[in-house]
Formats: sequence, C-alpha cells, structure tokens
Amino acid sequence: MTRSAPLAFGFILLVTLVRLIALWFDKTDLFVDESQYWLWGQDLDFGYYSKPPLISWILRLVTELTGSVDSFWVRFPAPIFHAATASVLFFFSRQLFDERAAFWVAVTYITLPMTSLGSYLISTDTIMLPFFALGLWAYVHAIKTKTLLFAVLAGLAIGFGFMAKYAAVYFLMGAGLAAIFVPTMRPSIKQTVLFMLAFAVVISPNVIWNVQNDLTTVSHTMENVNWVKEDVGLSLNYTGMLEFFTSQLLVFGPVLFIVLIIATWRPIYPEYRLLAWHSWPIIALVVIQALLARAYANWAVAAYIAGSLLVVVWLLDKRPVWLRVSLVINGAIALLLPILIVMGPIAAIKGKPILARYLGRTDVSDQIMARAIDQNATAIVSDSRAMMADLFVQNFKGEMVLFSRAYDRPPRSYYEQVFSIPANHPSPVLFASIGTPPDCAIHSEALNTGVGAFANKPAYTALVTTECLAME
Repeated sequence: MTRSAPLAFGFILLVTLVRLIALWFDKTDLFVDESQYWLWGQDLDFGYYSKPPLISWILRLVTELTGSVDSFWVRFPAPIFHAATASVLFFFSRQLFDERAAFWVAVTYITLPMTSLGSYLISTDTIMLPFFALGLWAYVHAIKTKTLLFAVLAGLAIGFGFMAKYAAVYFLMGAGLAAIFVPTMRPSIKQTVLFMLAFAVVISPNVIWNVQNDLTTVSHTMENVNWVKEDVGLSLNYTGMLEFFTSQLLVFGPVLFIVLIIATWRPIYPEYRLLAWHSWPIIALVVIQALLARAYANWAVAAYIAGSLLVVVWLLDKRPVWLRVSLVINGAIALLLPILIVMGPIAAIKGKPILARYLGRTDVSDQIMARAIDQNATAIVSDSRAMMADLFVQNFKGEMVLFSRAYDRPPRSYYEQVFSIPANHPSPVLFASIGTPPDCAIHSEALNTGVGAFANKPAYTALVTTECLAME
C-alpha cells in the first residue's frame, strides 16, 4: 500500500469522526422519513409501505444494540456508510486508473454536498450507495479479469443496493448501455447469467413480499412517478425540470456538475465512456421524470458514483486547478453543516430557523402525550403522518397506545395501513391533528408549535369518542 492510501483513509476517518461528534451534539429532531424507517424495523419484514427493507433492518440492529432511539443512534449509520462508499471508490479508482486518482476521488466523494448532508440524515440513498459502488467496481473487475466470482459479487452487491432503494436498478441500465457502446465493457454470457442470478436471489424476498401484499411498494412508487394525472392527463412541468436540473449543482457541487457535462461530451478513453454511461443516463431519466411529473433533488444520486470518478480523473488530466476550487467550495459546505446542526435552534434568517423542518417535532409530541395522560385518553389518534412519525419514536417504551385515523379507502401511509384505529376501541381518545377540531369534540386545545416544523400551523388536540372520529 503506497502513501496515498493511508492519507486517503486518514482523511476519510477524520471527516467521519468530525461528523459523528457533530451528530452527538446535534440539536435537531428526526425528520418524518427517518422516524418511519425506525418504526418499520420494529416489525422485521422483507418490505414496507413505500421502500424496501434494508434501512429498517439496519436501524433495528443499531437501536437494539444501543437500547436507544436517540437521534444520534438512528443517524449513526449515515456517516459510516458514506465513509464505506468513499473507501470503495478509492479501490475502484485505483483499479481503473492509478493511486493519484484514487486519493482525489476518495477526498472528493467524502466532501460532496450530498455526502455532507447525507451524513447527518439517515436515508435510503446513504444505505444504497456503498453497495452500488461495490457492484460497479466488482462488475468492471469481472469484465477486465474475465472472472466469474466477481460477476457474482457484483450481482450480490447490486441486489443489496436494491434492497436499500429501488434506484439501484439504474445499474442495469448503465451496464446495458455500456455493453452496447463500449466494446471493452461487454461481459461474457456466463458472467451475465451469474450476475443476474445473484441479483435475483438477493431481491427475491422483497419481490415475493410485494406479490403477497398487493404490490404495495410498487403501487406507491408508481404514484410517485405519476406521469399521467387523472384530472389533466399528460402535462409537462418545465419549471420542475429546470428546478431539478439546477438542484444538481448543489447535490454534486457546482464545479463538478458543470465538469460532468463537459467530460461526458468529450470522453477520451474507454473508461471515461464507461463512467459516462453509468452517470448521465440516470440524470437524463430523472430529468424526464421531472418534466412529466416531479422529481426530488436526491433522485439521481446514484449517477454520482461513476460521476465522481469521471470528473476527478478528467480534472486531474485537464484542469487540476478547478479540482482544487471544487474542493474549497465543497469543503466549505462540509465544514458549515456540522456547525449548523449543532446550532440548529439558533441559526435563523429573519427570525425563522434555517433547519425549521427538523425542529419542534419532539416538543409537540411531548405536549400531545402529556395531554393524553392528563385527560385519561385510552389512545392517541392522528391523521397527520408528520405527527404520527415522531409520536411513535417518543413512545418507544409503549406508555401510550397510538393509532392512525381509519378511513374507508386504500391506505395512504404506513400508519393507515398498519395502525388504523379499530371501530370498537374504547373512548375517549385524544385526537391530534392540524386544522379545525371536530364539532363533536368533548374538549379541544391548541398546541404550542413554536418556531419549528409545525410553526404557523393550526395544530390542536381534541378529546373525542371513537364514534366522533367515525362521523367526521
């Protein structure tokens, strides 16, 4: 191992330790999705309402080992998984290029804006990315060395990536396009068969679960795609497309994203073309999705596994000064974020906390639970996914019974799917929601929402009978 490897891994370790220390002093609350991922893990299964199961298994393991659902432990895997991705990219870059490239790829990835933010919030992207990177590395190695074992390893890795987030299936698109347009990246028939078999074995439990559960996750995914709307048919969202495309300047970093465009149109070596086919088709597909419906900024992050290698090697070869400029910009963001999360309640613009969506959730949950106890409610019921998410975390010891409001329609959340209140549940219950209290409420009272996630929203609790909830 040459000098660049200890330097690269030393830098990854240092950045990861800083992020873990920042998480320890983090003043923000868990976001809705983070809380939901933890809750899923309390009932281990091969699939859940809107996502595959791997993230929930990991959170169950961490919180079982620590005996805590504190935000530090729920988010603890995030910087660890990003460090793992950076480490895999080091070895992949060294195999594909050289030690110099490997060092700068690892340093670049660990300081990407998406990596910095993703290290303080637990998400399915974070869990997927190291498997995606490992799968790409193993796949390329299998083709270059003509070995079957690495084809199997690639299939297993992409399979586990798929079990973290369905976006891992983008790998199949990239591999197919690379095989068509880059002759040196064509696997043998045996390698292809073994890759697909390994991939199928890993994902089969989730596929079977979906079949047994009315394709729940698939249906939710198609709702997100939403290309054709019942009321207006097919419509084009040019503003959404532009917003998504420009958001990638923040996700990948402004310098790197611009360079990715240039490097893709000027591929010099077969390796460049390989990496281009594993990056831009993903971005292009999500751009189309944004045009036809909507797309969130993180939906194309898988593109930046290959994209990181492509832009770093291109910059080292053509414009090394701009790599340094990029590292300064992205490094500044990486330094700012830990300060921001530690100062979460304080950092504000015009009196509104910058991280408002990550604040105030626990306080609202505490108010709701205290009122439920004081008013002798038999359960807490809510129709707000945001409230339910945090209530389950704060109630992890089971002091209260929690239900979602029941509806005579297909469930629109995991809480409605699994925790809808039974019709025969004894009264009274404490109903927590946003809007106007039901007319049949025995007693209602506004919640103090502060300046956090529920600020300026008419949140309330109402002591009601179960019959009252059924009537409203």
